[in-house]
Order: sequence, then structure tokens, then C-alpha cells
Amino acid sequence: MSHPVTPWYKQFWPWFLIGLLMLSISVSSTFAFLAIRSADGMVQEDYYEHGRAINMVLAKQERAAELGIAASVRIDPLTSDVVLDLEGDHYPEKLDFELIFPTRDDRDIEITLEHVRDGRYLGQAPDNLRYRWYLQLQPQVDEPEWRLVGEGRFPDEDAVRLTPGRAAPANDS
Repeated sequence: MSHPVTPWYKQFWPWFLIGLLMLSISVSSTFAFLAIRSADGMVQEDYYEHGRAINMVLAKQERAAELGIAASVRIDPLTSDVVLDLEGDHYPEKLDFELIFPTRDDRDIEITLEHVRDGRYLGQAPDNLRYRWYLQLQPQVDEPEWRLVGEGRFPDEDAVRLTPGRAAPANDS
């Protein structure tokens, strides 16, 4: 009672194992292709220079705290008008207002704000501003003396507060 042995290419298991191998090769090749072709926007090429600039940024924020500068900014959801009220004694003619998108640097927006009277500045944001943004404000000069930072979610009817950005104390819990 011998059973006839069928050739390997007519059996199920060799083709199943070969199929798994081919599937893993095609999936890994696809992921390798995508990893090579798509850029990672979170990684900065000039990380060394960026790290060195952190101390300069902190010094600008400390200088804003020394001068007692703060601001509140509101972006109208209908007209996209930017209205900023600067508190303090220093009122430059123009301010650089940056909206920094947390994950994609190609979506960052720079707006020039013009001084109109007594610490009030006006500018125009792009239409349909949405999502969460990091905000930075500084005078529009070659070497700005101070910088304010904040965080806002748009569209929003409320004003966003910009402060010198000192680090909050850590919780002991």
C-alpha cells in the first residue's frame, strides 16, 4: 500500500512558503522605496546651527521679560485680519509675526504687522487658517532684540496671549 508521491510543484506547502517569501520581499521593497522617496520634515539638516541658536532665542525671550513686553493677538475668522496689541514701552514700526505649523515647515507663515497707534498693529493672514500653530513675534529689524511666543488654535474668536515664554516649573507629582 504505497501512495504515489506527487512532485513538489504540485503540492500546497511549497507554494504557500514561496508566496509568503515573495509577499515579504514585495512589502519590504515598497517600504524601502517610500522611505527613500519621501522626505522627513521633522529632521533638520542644520541641527548643529539650530542647537547653537537656542541660547540666542532664550536671550531674546529673557530680554522681552526684562522690558516687560507682552502681546495679545486675534485673527478674525471671517476676514483673516490680524489685530495685535503690544504691551510695553517699545513700539517698533513693523513686527514679524510667524505662524509655525508643528509638523510641516512648508506650511509656516510669516506676516508683517504695521504699527497704527499706541501699540496696536494690523496685518492680514491667509484665508481659512485652521489647526494649531506655534506663534512668534519680534521686531522687523536685522537683529531683533526681543521675541514673544505663544500657541493658538484657529479659527478662534478669542485673543491669544504672547509672552516672553519662560519655562514653566516642573511638577513634583
